[in-house]
Formats: sequence, C-alpha cells, structure tokens
Amino acid sequence: MSRYLGSSITKKLVMALAGLFLILFLPIHLGINFMLLKSDPEPFNKAAYFMANFWVIKIFEVVLLATFVIHIIWGIILQIQNWLARPIRYKVPNYSQTSFFSKFMIWTGLIIFIFLIIHFMNFYFIKLGLVKGDPENFYSVAHQLFKIPAYLAIYLISFTILGFHLSHSFWSAFQTLGWDHPKYTPLIKILGLIYAIFIPLGFFIIPIIIYLK
Repeated sequence: MSRYLGSSITKKLVMALAGLFLILFLPIHLGINFMLLKSDPEPFNKAAYFMANFWVIKIFEVVLLATFVIHIIWGIILQIQNWLARPIRYKVPNYSQTSFFSKFMIWTGLIIFIFLIIHFMNFYFIKLGLVKGDPENFYSVAHQLFKIPAYLAIYLISFTILGFHLSHSFWSAFQTLGWDHPKYTPLIKILGLIYAIFIPLGFFIIPIIIYLK
C-alpha cells in the first residue's frame, strides 16, 4: 500500500485533484474581493467575518490550506524526481514534447508560494492573532496595502505569474485524471486559457482601481 501511495502516479493524481480544488476556489475568492470596490466597507467585512466564524468555512479553510501545502510540496518532489531521472540535460532539447509553460511550472509555483506567504501574513495571520491588525476591518487592511506601490507591484506580478501557471495546470490536471481525448482536449485547453486570462485580470482590476482612487 505504501508503495502505491508513494508512487509518482499517485502524487500526480493527488496534485491534479488539489489543483482542480484550487481552480474552483479562485472565482469564489475573486467574487468576495470585488466587494472591496464598494464605498461601504460593511459588505466585505461581513463576508470576511462570516468566512472567519462559520464552522463549515473553517473546515473548508483547513482543507484549502492542506491543499496548498500538498499541491506545492508534491509539485516540488515530482520536479526533483524528474531532474534526478535525467541528470544529464539533452544536448538538443525536445521542445516539441514539452510546452513552454510546463518547463517553468516549478518556478512559477515557487513564486506563487512566496506571494501566498506574504498574503497570509497580511490577512490570515492577522485573523489568527499572529500579526498585528484589525481582523474586523479587513476592508481597511486591503485598501491600505493596495495604496503601497511596492505591494501593488508584487501583487500584480504574482497574479501575472499565476496566469502562466494556470494556463498549463488547467488542462494538465484533466489530462492526469485520464480525461484526455482528441475531441475534448482542445476545448479544455481553450477553456483553460480563458480561465488563465480572466481570473488574474479580475484580481488585477480591483487593486488598480483602489490605487487610482
């Protein structure tokens, strides 16, 4: 049993499921973030308070954090295993079999991971009491952060990288789960590209509008 749980195939399957779970979460997060554009902070703060105190959300929160950890750690392990399997780089790389984005998934993933640490420090850790801040007014916390040019630049760059990461991981997850078919794969790739453009774009719009105000 341990042999199967530790196999690269099992890691890829779990990583694909974790990736799809995160793909479903991002639109929900984006929908809540759009409340930051309201002049009234109450709707966003109410949503943040609800997410922080409703027991179902708390369970979901733990699952989400575990998913992040699994997706990132196993992604790193799989990449290291691939490097060890091919210790000597090919003199002429076979670019036809490896997409541009898939070659840099490990690096885009690490950049996103660094951004998540910063993001958690500014929001999630405040809720836990590990970092100073007002957990009942995340609306103000977000607006203050987006007024800082350096933070805004890091935020926009991180979501640009996320778009590149999503453009490959969306259809790759379906492929790993065995849903690879000549008839449906092109459609999945198109849907993945649309998702990878519009989700980061939505996250782009919110801080830019707040900054320009």
